[in-house]
Amino acid sequence: MRRSVKFRLIFLISAIVSYSLGFQFLPESLDGDLNLRLVIGFSVLYFILLPLSYWFCIIKVGEQKLWKMLLIFSLSSLIARLSFPAEIAGYFEFIAWLRYPIIAVLLAIQLFLMVSIVKGLWQARNLSGDPRVHILETFQEQDDKKRSLALVMASEPASWYYAIPYLSRNHIPAITALKLRSSSLWCWFLLILGTLATSSLAYFVIEPWSQLAAIIVASIISYSLVMVTANYRISRHYSLYCQHENLIINNSVWGFMSIKLTDIADIEIGEYSRKENKEGLHFGYGASSNIKLNFKQPQTYFGGLGQLTEQVDSIDMHLADPQALVEYFQQYIANQSGVPLPTDGATTQDLEACDSPAISAELSSGS
Repeated sequence: MRRSVKFRLIFLISAIVSYSLGFQFLPESLDGDLNLRLVIGFSVLYFILLPLSYWFCIIKVGEQKLWKMLLIFSLSSLIARLSFPAEIAGYFEFIAWLRYPIIAVLLAIQLFLMVSIVKGLWQARNLSGDPRVHILETFQEQDDKKRSLALVMASEPASWYYAIPYLSRNHIPAITALKLRSSSLWCWFLLILGTLATSSLAYFVIEPWSQLAAIIVASIISYSLVMVTANYRISRHYSLYCQHENLIINNSVWGFMSIKLTDIADIEIGEYSRKENKEGLHFGYGASSNIKLNFKQPQTYFGGLGQLTEQVDSIDMHLADPQALVEYFQQYIANQSGVPLPTDGATTQDLEACDSPAISAELSSGS
């Protein structure tokens, strides 16, 4: 497990435990010294220790933007409003005041998403590849923050595009496939059953308090069936392909990477243990990978549907047929240089060692 992922899990578990303890042990009033000490202790936990933990685990280790600290302070304020004694909870009433503008913003975003989805699906009916590729090309001159936000907005049309076979009928064929557990039918069925079970459970848990809220939450969870289906079809059919001279890597529906072929320094076939390189970026399941890509300049990996970005200098993958990717890259180099491929080369190192100066220059310059 990579260091950034490990620390995200550490913070998530810490936050869940902290907030759960708050609901369990915080008193209903400030009467008595013990109650006052509990309130002070949980105030320090909510507004000092957890934000510090968030800064270290998410901002520093995960290399995220500092403005995201607002998320943990907002969440702690909401939990304080719900769990602190009434004498203090009133100071966090501003969270309740914000519900109306937040609802208005959410409704506006929902309307915008619906319009964007319909428009995106109409435009995507004849696309030959992932709609997110077009988004990245449109925002290629922007920074990663704007590109990440654009990818988040494009994730919804992309989910429908992949979930409905008719929309993705013209998709570019895959070069080969990542070895992903999500590409199996049994995993798809389990995810569907889990989604339906979670939706039903959410409805029955929330319904005693509010039937309307229960219907909304259950509907949102059920709606994720579209993404579950898209996740299966991406993993099974479209995990690795080339579009517009970009190598597209779909690490299921959650992770996305677009790499210019000219930015690939070399491709190596071999066995790469994940235990020896825990900080590297790995695609596919298993204890080891069978192919490695090294880049001439750092590339951006968009994880978490585009919300979590990472800069990487190389990646390794577990592919169904690693030789197919090598041969595709060799053919691309040959087409660019206009020189026939050597017949016995299996890796890009063979191309570098061949007698053709055109191919060697192509590999070194990436033009």
